[in-house]
Amino acid sequence: MFIDQIRIHARAGRGGDGSVHFRRVAKNPKGGPDGGDGGRGGSVVLEVSPHVDNLRKFFYDPRLFAEDGKPGGAQRRSGRAGRDKVVPVPPGTLVWKMNVDTLADAVTAEREEADWLEYEPVADLTETGEKFVLAKGGRGGRGNDHFKSSVNRAPTDAEEGGPGEEGIFKFEMRMIADVGLVGFPNAGKSTLLSVLSAAKPKIAAYPFTTLQPMVGVMDFPGFRRGTVADIPGLIEGAHENVGLGHEFLRHILRCRVLLFVLDAAGSEGRDPVEDLRLLRREVGLYDEELARRPWMIAANKADLEGAADGFERIRSAFPKQQALLLSASSGDGVDALRSVLDTLIAHEPV
Repeated sequence: MFIDQIRIHARAGRGGDGSVHFRRVAKNPKGGPDGGDGGRGGSVVLEVSPHVDNLRKFFYDPRLFAEDGKPGGAQRRSGRAGRDKVVPVPPGTLVWKMNVDTLADAVTAEREEADWLEYEPVADLTETGEKFVLAKGGRGGRGNDHFKSSVNRAPTDAEEGGPGEEGIFKFEMRMIADVGLVGFPNAGKSTLLSVLSAAKPKIAAYPFTTLQPMVGVMDFPGFRRGTVADIPGLIEGAHENVGLGHEFLRHILRCRVLLFVLDAAGSEGRDPVEDLRLLRREVGLYDEELARRPWMIAANKADLEGAADGFERIRSAFPKQQALLLSASSGDGVDALRSVLDTLIAHEPV
């Protein structure tokens, strides 16, 4: 099960209470106050991990609760701090805080599309090892040792621990890749991904084989590499969330280059030129900045009859765009595409 957005409830630990205690030993039966401070509450911390590629674990446990701090003790001993709740998240995770009090309120408000529901962006986590404190632990209360004075030698007051931060958040994962493969169902994106990289997506001769984004790594000469993402096939109206439009379109927002994969042969009765116009339109209506991103054309299925004519029509309709004719299934033209991508996106591994 691939999950790329989820609501969670985060609550940091409460600080431990300060101690009220007086020193009582044989040689000093009426010693002064020596109550220790409470420990701070644990915080909820997000950490970007390269070993996590979706938000599935939060589906089963959407509550992120950190440990409370322990109360202070005698002889000015401080209570133990609560353990932080450190949670691994995938690279490309956006975090939004919701103006609701409970998960149930959030679910109801989103289902009813409530006008009052607001999201405040609080973090954009992209770098491996990056950490973000989602909810800060409460401070520990001071013990009665802090309250002694010249007029109050035996204070019986101590502070309670402070509450930890709490909130309802929405996590949204946006795939990070150098190249995003964009196209209609059955254009051959998954096959192309499998020959460009070591990824093994599901491939079959029917639409919507790919139901979740997949990232593959391409190796280039000189130990350089790049990443390519196969975005599940779009349909007309995707910018309005027709089909699973928004579910997929957001995953190309971080791609440096968009590679539009077309069925140049029109093997399913489609027109590759019209397909490209529709795809460009859907991308532009979803995000204007994304439409200005560098892009190129992979005219696929060169091994089928009519592909050469379709390729010429594509080049005539989009003369300024770089276009390559290839066959992902036979491998023809794939090396030429790899060479172009080497120039555009290859970089030293981090």
